[in-house]
Amino acid sequence: MCNLYRVKTNQESIRDIVGIMQERLNLEPDVEIYPDRPGPVVRNGETGRELVGLTWGMPSPEYVTKGKPDSGVTNIRDLDSRHWRRWFGVKHRCVVPWTAFCEWEDTKPRKTKRWFAINEDTPIAFFAGFWTDWRGVRGSMKTPREGDHQLFGFLTTGPNNIVKPIHPKAMPVILTNKDEVEMWLTASWDEAKELQRPLPDDGLVLLPVEGESKTADLFG
Repeated sequence: MCNLYRVKTNQESIRDIVGIMQERLNLEPDVEIYPDRPGPVVRNGETGRELVGLTWGMPSPEYVTKGKPDSGVTNIRDLDSRHWRRWFGVKHRCVVPWTAFCEWEDTKPRKTKRWFAINEDTPIAFFAGFWTDWRGVRGSMKTPREGDHQLFGFLTTGPNNIVKPIHPKAMPVILTNKDEVEMWLTASWDEAKELQRPLPDDGLVLLPVEGESKTADLFG
């Protein structure tokens, strides 16, 4: 499950793929995004396409939280779930820019961060996502945040042969060109859901290990 990704790009690169957009966010040139933290998202706003900063983690099903603060669901796969169906429409779809995403390799004595990218130059691509307004308590019992929130998460699917040796359960749904982005943001659900498929093996690379391995204390 992807619980860390990197965005190393600029707004012009995003605009080249998603088209004209209102920029309601000053994008940092290089940032790592963690769960329940803000990340850049492109969505269909009331007056057109817009780049905004939303919190990573869609609302959890009520049986998961049981009155506790909600840490959110970052990765969404089960499209048959009644919980997710309310967000299938164009209004709640978004695309999430990224240049590398991380999975933890089960090495000993410590797990190792492994980064995946479109190629070694780490060009921009997008995750197929959903977003929503939500009112409630986010965070943890120690640091709850009550109020109105704008949240996002993205789809996952089965892994391709590049991701599978590191994470055999799933990989994000990745959009790499204008046509796929446009389809996700504008097409009927019957068409858009066809994008939930692994990226071809030749469309993704596993980058070399970055420095010393670190313990995956939160994501193991």
